[in-house]
Amino acid sequence: MPLSAHATNLGRVNATHLLTDGDWAAPRAGGPLDARVRVPGSKSLTNRFLVLAALAGDESVLRHPLRSRDTVLMVDALRALGAQITDAPEDYGHDAWLVRPQPVTGGAQIDCGLAGTVMRFVPPVAALADGTVRFDGDEGARRRPMRPVVQALRDLGVDVEGDNLPITLHGNGSVRGGTVRIDASGSSQFVSALLLAGARYDEGITVVHEGKPLPSLPHIAMTVEVLRDAGVLVDDSEANTWRIEPAEISALDVEIEPDLSNAAPFLAAAMVAGGSVTIPGWPHVTTQGGDHLRDILDMMGAEVQQTRDGLTVAGTGEILGVDLDLHEASELTPVIAALATLADSPTHLRGVAHIRSHETDRLAALSTEINRLGGNATETEDGLVIRPAPLHGGLFRTYADHRMVMAAAVIGLAVPGVVIENIATVGKTMPEFPALWTQMLGAA
Repeated sequence: MPLSAHATNLGRVNATHLLTDGDWAAPRAGGPLDARVRVPGSKSLTNRFLVLAALAGDESVLRHPLRSRDTVLMVDALRALGAQITDAPEDYGHDAWLVRPQPVTGGAQIDCGLAGTVMRFVPPVAALADGTVRFDGDEGARRRPMRPVVQALRDLGVDVEGDNLPITLHGNGSVRGGTVRIDASGSSQFVSALLLAGARYDEGITVVHEGKPLPSLPHIAMTVEVLRDAGVLVDDSEANTWRIEPAEISALDVEIEPDLSNAAPFLAAAMVAGGSVTIPGWPHVTTQGGDHLRDILDMMGAEVQQTRDGLTVAGTGEILGVDLDLHEASELTPVIAALATLADSPTHLRGVAHIRSHETDRLAALSTEINRLGGNATETEDGLVIRPAPLHGGLFRTYADHRMVMAAAVIGLAVPGVVIENIATVGKTMPEFPALWTQMLGAA
């Protein structure tokens, strides 16, 4: 569903950043950059704080949230379950959401779009409703796995029809809680989903992961941190086990950090075009996986400096090939793969087999589209090998995946004639992207 279908649900959501379906000619860099790019708030933090605020004991304020398709879908879902979420009055400061929790109600139809956080985080909340809640989403969402969450809810006594979208929950007003054992090797979101609602269950919840190593561990650390911000006691002292006692969730007044993963293409641009790009407000301590960019871009030949002003990446146009395990920051894979196509030596990206079940099979999509432009990308069992090769222009298909848009834009800085399919796809997490990208290049 296009972003514009959701844009009026909150007064200021994307009002000036609506995107329409259509292809976009990726602009080339006209010279070294000298830009500051203020990226919007973190999607991962915004949606986690929204869930906790909807379950809290009192009114919460979320300042500078991300306003994108994924977060508006989360707002719509929580509002359908009873929460009151509005733009905060001006005396709360510029750009804030006010969340007034209400009892969780049934009789709702939830549109998950293509948002993994909605399709996985909201069912454990909906299980608290006294009534039926139905979930569905985009066609691509029906292919994304969510059975570990569904089965965990069944193990806790919740009546759920279906294993993947569409699903229907029949709630009775409470969830027993207790211990569940799941295989979360397909997505760290399976663990986070259960933890976020667990304090509201009668016996709390203990989640035990049994399976291959967990991907994207920083995202679980993020969930634990936001829970603690809301006064929830989390015992994560034992490996692969998280315990939450039943408790009231405290109201929140939080400032959402910039989305560090969405900063990736802008910082990468400094390496491709030369010059420098600064991202203001880069946190000195964070659980966001995007913070790995500081080390990754340094390894690839950039000069990276963090000050009170933010994070600055400077490059010369020369890019080094690397051997990287991106297990803890898999969302960076598309942009790093784009940089690798322009590097001076081969790059091996590993540890990211799980991104085959993201918005699309990202490994297949990246190798296909890089090779369509003349590149040399080969899939491995858990990643990609990318070797230097002369690139040419052409259509770069995006597969309804916002990260593919960002990867194509990075390649297009150096390769003439790259056309990005359906630029509106990027509205999933960053509707401002085309405008910010163009402004950055205009500062060159």
